[in-house]
Amino acid sequence: MASPKKKLEADLSEAFIKLQRDLIGRGPQETKTYIVQDMVIARFKGVLTVEEKHLVEHDTGRKLVKQMRQVLREMYSKNFEEIVEKHTKCKVLSSHSDISTKMGERIEVFVVDKDLEKCLEQGKEL
Repeated sequence: MASPKKKLEADLSEAFIKLQRDLIGRGPQETKTYIVQDMVIARFKGVLTVEEKHLVEHDTGRKLVKQMRQVLREMYSKNFEEIVEKHTKCKVLSSHSDISTKMGERIEVFVVDKDLEKCLEQGKEL
């Protein structure tokens, strides 16, 4: 049986994928979520569309894709934060994101109001 931490990480990954499919029409090819102290870190692989892959081959296109993805992230950041708060029962203090057009990956980092990893290790109720 999976540890509470591993189960929560898997549940978060699943919820993140579902949100992206609902909002954008497609999700990443792979998602891994990690709980590290007071952070929830999500790594999304294979996030670029076919069109974006063509665009990032050129400097202008790379900047355009990064800008567009940043605007979308700002539009949907509250949705991602709500998922983290719902699943972890923690308040999200801040969130950060970046996309690598070279690797076709996006990273999301959510800082929460307690050491979630420690709480899970100690078996505390969330």
